Amino acid sequence: MINHLLFFKLKPEVDDAGLEEMIRTSRSILLKIPQVLSIRSGRTINPKSEWPFYIALEFESLSKKRIFEDDAHFLKFQKVVVDRMTQTSYHMDYETDPSKDLKYS
Repeated sequence: MINHLLFFKLKPEVDDAGLEEMIRTSRSILLKIPQVLSIRSGRTINPKSEWPFYIALEFESLSKKRIFEDDAHFLKFQKVVVDRMTQTSYHMDYETDPSKDLKYS
């Protein structure tokens, strides 16, 4: 299993209502993608954090994650949420199966 973590810096004009919209929209759009096994999204509890919004997605494999990245729903999410409301992002991928060789993820 692959955990894909995304962290976002928001544009200055995005307020609390905008952040709530991002959380709801991320869940409703990204859950429509068959390769997504689970999704979590939310806001930081530290008001000084430079990454106030995050998304955690779970995939069966890296190949499923690559399919996800070309999905029309993900591309819509990029346009409607990410491009409009964030300045920059940071992502990391983790293999969660301790017995799996990383080259076969």
